Amino acid sequence: MIAALNLPSFLWLWKIAAWSMGLSLCAYGLLAATGTWLLVSRSAHQPRPWWLRPLHYGIGGTMVGLVLLLLAIGIVGTLGHFGSLGHSAHLPVGLLVVGLTLLSAWSATQISPKRPWARSLHLGTNLVLLVGFICVSLTGWTVVQKYLP
Repeated sequence: MIAALNLPSFLWLWKIAAWSMGLSLCAYGLLAATGTWLLVSRSAHQPRPWWLRPLHYGIGGTMVGLVLLLLAIGIVGTLGHFGSLGHSAHLPVGLLVVGLTLLSAWSATQISPKRPWARSLHLGTNLVLLVGFICVSLTGWTVVQKYLP
């Protein structure tokens, strides 16, 4: 067990976490919109704007960074406040979301005509990730209640 840190307040850390979570959800929504646009244009055999795929990748990379930031904040904040991890269902659900996010990002890099399985894996992972984001938001709310006076 690690001793709790004697810091004046972790409020600044939770503010960063709240912004990161909000931006992660916003990124997920933008990824769903741009991904749907990519899928529809591909299915209809219509050209897509040249900037759409790089935008989708850029937003995806940003979301990966935000999710990893949330993981770091959660670990540092929980260890600093409680001195140990695993005080709620938020940890396993959060780790699941991190894993799904990384799997989604990896599968996106594998999409090609030579690997038709990658697109299905990417889309399926993102549907499960939606459920993961809902669960991590709900469990996160209960965690936030522990830190409020």
